[in-house]
Amino acid sequence: MAFFEKEIKKLGFGLMRLPKKDDVIDVEQVKVMVDMFMEAGFTYFDTAWAYTGSEEAIREALVERYPRESFQLATKNAAWVGCKSKEDAIKQFEQSLERSGAGYFDMYLLHNLGETRTHFFDDFEMWEFVREMKAEGKIKHYGFSFHSTPEELDEILTAHPDAEFVQLQINYADWENPAIQSRGVYEVARKHGKPVVIMEPVKGGLLANPPEKVKEILQAKEPDLSVASWAVRFAANLEGVLVVLSGMSNIEQMQDNISYMKDFNGLTEEEMACLQDAREEMNKIPLIPCTTCNYCAKVCPNDIGISGSFTAMNVYTLYGDKTSATNTLQWQVNGHGKKRASECLECGQCEEVCPQHIEIREELKKVTELFGA
Repeated sequence: MAFFEKEIKKLGFGLMRLPKKDDVIDVEQVKVMVDMFMEAGFTYFDTAWAYTGSEEAIREALVERYPRESFQLATKNAAWVGCKSKEDAIKQFEQSLERSGAGYFDMYLLHNLGETRTHFFDDFEMWEFVREMKAEGKIKHYGFSFHSTPEELDEILTAHPDAEFVQLQINYADWENPAIQSRGVYEVARKHGKPVVIMEPVKGGLLANPPEKVKEILQAKEPDLSVASWAVRFAANLEGVLVVLSGMSNIEQMQDNISYMKDFNGLTEEEMACLQDAREEMNKIPLIPCTTCNYCAKVCPNDIGISGSFTAMNVYTLYGDKTSATNTLQWQVNGHGKKRASECLECGQCEEVCPQHIEIREELKKVTELFGA
């Protein structure tokens, strides 16, 4: 049986990075993009309570201009952001309804489960709440988005088998990456029989401009298609995927995505082989061989964000994008309450337990040189 009443096309419009004018969302440009998207037969839109201005913008650009039954709208609840009670968390849902004017949500997600964030949804009884809202018709389907390990995803899906779908960060570059484990989380979701919504297939835009030799491999195979198209199509080709979200920021990105996804029927064996060649080329780039096992974190006397620092450094090494690498560092280190590399005491306890035999102290010095204190 189909997840929705009728099958939908696999490209979703992610509303996290909408175009701006004078630092405010450019609703008129969003309207043009929405019209292009809908006219091409695509119908899935993804926003969140935490995306500043996004729910209001999609009300103006979509909800007030198209019949409600003609599209699917997803939004999310971030109970770990400023909530001290169940009432605070429920207020986010009410605000989302008011901001979007949607009347109901086709997909409602508990936002960004994993690590220290998961317990808030249990503490505030949000699983019970979304079940109640579904019974009242204010939610059609509920699930959650997730950024953590396969093991933790398995625990959550075992504890909450009623979750109807899961939204995961998956891309071809990280498919076999032991630090990211895209394949691992995907396989856990499939083991539990959950349909998958894919986010960040282009890795925050990094796979639109991959390492030069990777780009050469992809362009040689299909010179008329954008490099970014390979990332989106890889994700859409996976079994059990409901929709692949692309966070489009301008009309050009919308045109490009529509061009290759309008009649997408899967990747050929030759195209899959080309992607494998690209991945192997990427794997030749010398990276810090950290698998985020975090044995180092358990013995570090100063609580340095070692694995997060190495993840950020690897992003910079692969893509040469310091802004993305810095954002990664902020999330993986500061966002997890860890100290920066510059605060390393150089005691060496981490190196004694590292299974990969990384010269951690030397690598942390390189992190400090690149990102500063």
